Amino acid sequence: MADGVRAALLAGGEGRRMGPLGHGRLKPLVPFGGSCRLIDFSLANAEASGFDEVLLLSQYEERQLMDDLYRVWWRPGFRVHFGPYDRSYREGTGYRPPPPGGTPERGTADALIRKAPHLFGPGTSEVLVLHADHVYRFDYGPLIAAHRRSGAALTVAYQRIERRYVHLFGMVEFDASGSLTAFVEKPAEPTSDLVFAAFCVFDAARLHHYLEKLDGTDWQHDISRDVIPAMLAGGERILGHEVPGHWEDIGTVDRYHRAHLALVDAAPSLGLAQLPRTVRPEVRREVVVSAPGVDRSLVPGDLVNEGVLEQSVAFPGVRVGAGARVSRSVLLPGAVVPAGAEIDSAVVLEDGTVQSVASRTGAARV
Repeated sequence: MADGVRAALLAGGEGRRMGPLGHGRLKPLVPFGGSCRLIDFSLANAEASGFDEVLLLSQYEERQLMDDLYRVWWRPGFRVHFGPYDRSYREGTGYRPPPPGGTPERGTADALIRKAPHLFGPGTSEVLVLHADHVYRFDYGPLIAAHRRSGAALTVAYQRIERRYVHLFGMVEFDASGSLTAFVEKPAEPTSDLVFAAFCVFDAARLHHYLEKLDGTDWQHDISRDVIPAMLAGGERILGHEVPGHWEDIGTVDRYHRAHLALVDAAPSLGLAQLPRTVRPEVRREVVVSAPGVDRSLVPGDLVNEGVLEQSVAFPGVRVGAGARVSRSVLLPGAVVPAGAEIDSAVVLEDGTVQSVASRTGAARV
């Protein structure tokens, strides 16, 4: 914990909207940027911000997620806390499934309530809520400091985006003093170009109060749809904190694909050095602007390329066969592109399945 702040990471996504890319894997563990997985951004941000521990809030296939995070993120000075399963991991006995008959978690707010003993412990003055499917690098320190200076019940991170995309997010509006006046999840007719960046810092006591007040009512069990609107209606002081630079919510395969193309832009808003290194960290990566067989692509040092790779991102272990051409695509760890294949605007999965992005025709093999 960083000076009274409990960081909680919501990582319950199943990735149903990701198509074949999400099949057989948890959404937080979807590979990203030739270097890491989606969940690694929030964890890397927390570690860089001075946290020594982050509480995991997950329920879907959580054993798989915990086993992975135990391997990757338990190290001297930083680890992920596994709530009710943490002691068994500390003692080396691993995961113990919950007893049958418990109340299932139905939303992000439920995740906070069910892990309340691990969230609202002694000495916790604020709760920093994070998500496991957002791509950004951010120091949470100034956000927390500004929140404390203000005395607000909640400070939400926000970013300005093109208004045509606001309907995909939680829209926020502020008055001249910077106080939140409106919060609408996925508005049909946006009236603002500001969106909730899906991380925020709560006064712990106020958050606990509203969770207890809402629990048992006819609600959607959601932070954005229930907790924040209830706090707004209750007259709580809610402020905003702008997120500069790159921030991306990876909710669909289209957004996943666009985010990768942005990495190989002439002037990327998220640089290679900002990507966490959790997937084969020993392998060198670089963005090659122009070389034989490679044009403006992010490639690993072990790439075997006998074809052409252009405006693409490749993970370690990728092989491109003779005469093959891969354009505007993402090649996951160990993917093999057969000789003579033509692939454009796609994600090539580890088993060689090609998930087309432009045509949305699903999966096919080359």
